[in-house]
Formats: sequence, structure tokens, C-alpha cells
Amino acid sequence: MVIINSRQFRANQSRYLEIASQGGGVILRSRSFGSFKIVPVTEDDTLITKEEFFRKVDEGIRQIEEGKGTVVHTPEELDEFFESL
Repeated sequence: MVIINSRQFRANQSRYLEIASQGGGVILRSRSFGSFKIVPVTEDDTLITKEEFFRKVDEGIRQIEEGKGTVVHTPEELDEFFESL
């Protein structure tokens, strides 16, 4: 784990981004803004805007109302649904 301040990060961005990309821990500490953990974005991460998120939720609700979706009521039903995919 590497702990750096914002000045060190600005001076050596590539070095710290490479450490993070290889799975090393990088913590960036700032007096003004607090601390941040630098980690790479993975395929499991979803980067969408708030507007896109709510548009997708609205579309899902519309599909459920039209009978095109799958409604689950329990965690077990959710597990069964994902296992069937």
C-alpha cells in the first residue's frame, strides 16, 4: 500500500496509476478533500449517468407493467432467476 499526497500524485501520475493497475493499493490523501483509494475500473463496474440510470429503471418498470419482465419476490427466486440465465 502506497500513501501519497496530491503533490506527489501530480508529479508522478503514471507511476501511481501503474501501481494501481497492477493491483497495488494507492491511497491519495488531501488536506482539502480527504482521502481517496485509486483502483482500476473493471468490467463489473458500470459507468452511467444518473439520467441513464433512471431511464433504465423507467424502462424496466414499463416492461413489467406490459408483462414482459420477470418479477421476483424473495432472494431465493432471484437466485433461481440468475441461475436460469
